[in-house]
Amino acid sequence: MTSLPLLPAQPTDWSALTATVADVGTGSQIAQIETIRSDIQPNVLHVLVTTSDGQVGLGETFYGASAVEAHIHDAVVQSIQLDRPAAEPAGVSRLLQGYVGYSGSGAEVRARSAIDMALWDLGAKKLGVPLRELLAPSSSTAIASYNTCSGENYVSKESRQAVSNWGVSEPAGSNGEFEDLWAFLNEPERLARELRDNGFSGMKVWPFDPVAEHAGGRLPADFQFGLSILERIRSAVGDSIDLYLELHSLWSPEAAAELLGLLEPFSPRWVEDPIRADHTQDIARLQQGSRVPIALGENLGAGQHGYSSLIDAGSVDVLILDLGWCGGLTEGLPIQHAAAARGIEVAYHDCTGPVSLAVATHAAVASPTTRIQEVARAFWHGWYPKMADGLPRLEGGDLHLSDQPGHGVQLRDEFLAHPGTRSRISTLD
Repeated sequence: MTSLPLLPAQPTDWSALTATVADVGTGSQIAQIETIRSDIQPNVLHVLVTTSDGQVGLGETFYGASAVEAHIHDAVVQSIQLDRPAAEPAGVSRLLQGYVGYSGSGAEVRARSAIDMALWDLGAKKLGVPLRELLAPSSSTAIASYNTCSGENYVSKESRQAVSNWGVSEPAGSNGEFEDLWAFLNEPERLARELRDNGFSGMKVWPFDPVAEHAGGRLPADFQFGLSILERIRSAVGDSIDLYLELHSLWSPEAAAELLGLLEPFSPRWVEDPIRADHTQDIARLQQGSRVPIALGENLGAGQHGYSSLIDAGSVDVLILDLGWCGGLTEGLPIQHAAAARGIEVAYHDCTGPVSLAVATHAAVASPTTRIQEVARAFWHGWYPKMADGLPRLEGGDLHLSDQPGHGVQLRDEFLAHPGTRSRISTLD
């Protein structure tokens, strides 16, 4: 294999890596951008970037797919057409930053993220190496996972996180074999035993969302139902499986502080997004007053805009990145490096699409401070294989990566030919 630079530990020392990827992009330009949407999962947008030498890279993002698609064809294509950058991630990312930032996880950032994924896929393919090998030679090919307890139809009808978008119906069997969201609400003991026995090291649940919506995220709030779910899980499996709690940024600081105190006896691996991740002073106070690890960051948006204050203050125990929402690897890797330099654990989000899972897994095995990768087994067994081949292999509770160049995922011909799949193409002169 081609000799590649080791992924550096410090955020300011990774120029060798970006230079390597830039070098392989020299001499080629972006010739075509194709976006693909499907009724199978309307929130997913796939982006195929074809270069002037005929190579193709695949990227992806999630939520607001129609808005991201419009931005790509109306604004991104125009910028690339005018400036004609080399087909390499850093230069294209700089070009697409936009006036006065466009920070957050809006359409501009999600578009940039998907294109960046595709360009890193292209760079690794041109070097003939798996993405993980490009990021960190001799990195592992596998990582333990925890199961996010969604169902196959979770967040498939609306572009928002809400109970109305959970996609759960009665009875349980109507939701598919891996209807883990219905199960954690109704049969948490069975689900916890099943996941443990199948090799998963942890499970993530969010039983407090209904009361958060009912109470508007404020006190007084009746936490009893959510606490009863956790009690039933711990009674069934004890500490033999890690418990992850997702709070979806739905709570006020006061309500979150009370809830975190009630969660201490259950020894969660972490509690994710108890409040909005951009409320940095409230987060610092929350962490100082809590004995449970706090994780957040997946919805902060692009680059260092939202992450730097959390990292500098050390006010987060686990930093969560979604590479389809934060600007891709080009903007995500410096965040990972900055967190590693402060000894902060980094974890990668997955409850979106098959390409995002693959890219996250490559980044996870290459990261010095990432210990586990999220996976939604309902998606992995359900609609992921309808869309794509080359997924990370889920064996027991571990995710395994192949030696295919790039991130390894390809869209299936049957998916592309599906009557519910739509394509839009912009060709650059």
